[in-house]
Amino acid sequence: MKRGSSTRRKPVATNGDANYHVPNLERALVIMEFLSQNPGAGVSRIAEALRLPKNSVFRITMSLLRHGYLLRDDATKAFYLSHKLLALGYAATNKHTVIENSMDVMRELRDATKETVLIGSLLGTEGVVLEQVFGSHPFKFMVDAGTRFSLHTSAPGKALMAFLPEPERETVLQSLKLTRYNTRSITSLDALRAELSSVRECGYGEDRAEELEGVHCLGAPVLDRHGYPVASIWVTGPANRIPLESFPALGKLVKEHAARISSRLGNGLLP
Repeated sequence: MKRGSSTRRKPVATNGDANYHVPNLERALVIMEFLSQNPGAGVSRIAEALRLPKNSVFRITMSLLRHGYLLRDDATKAFYLSHKLLALGYAATNKHTVIENSMDVMRELRDATKETVLIGSLLGTEGVVLEQVFGSHPFKFMVDAGTRFSLHTSAPGKALMAFLPEPERETVLQSLKLTRYNTRSITSLDALRAELSSVRECGYGEDRAEELEGVHCLGAPVLDRHGYPVASIWVTGPANRIPLESFPALGKLVKEHAARISSRLGNGLLP
């Protein structure tokens, strides 16, 4: 080995031919994935956690910042993901079309329920909020676009998982961390599979304050022309305004509005 040569092991490509991997691109992707779970990390923390050279992390984060994929707090030098990735995600999966076909229907659902109506989609083993229509009550829920939500405790998460093709659904299930937020949280795969079976049967998912105390939600899937759940819309509000006894009627209403959006996307047109 020549003097001064590095003994650092090269990253191993997991897909395709290992000869085609691009180390700095792979590092950039790993850094963005890390920041998605650890917003506000600086260069030192990123480098230590990912076991990467600090100078390499600095160059990559500054490149991502320059191209608009990261934001930086000038005072603390902490990095955050920007919404640019979310915008790219919309384009890649035709989310703009979904949202454009959803907003007027979501407003009608809001008018019918007076509660906040949201739309979101799957993002790996989490859900992500895409857009919302604020409720008309003085006290209403507001959630930033890009906010993540747990799949196993949320109405939209259950609606999305329930209508995935079985192999994909099982892959997601096996990857989930079933966090117990309270005594109502589903914490076993068997119980979650049973719930998803019920969701497929009735057409909507329920959140019975399984993560946030006193908050109820009902969500239904938005299906494309192939029957794939590209999104979910849901109604959320305090439990005293959305009591358990209202779930069947409200769930049916949410399902009907989601079906209207699905039909605009061509659902039901293919045999």
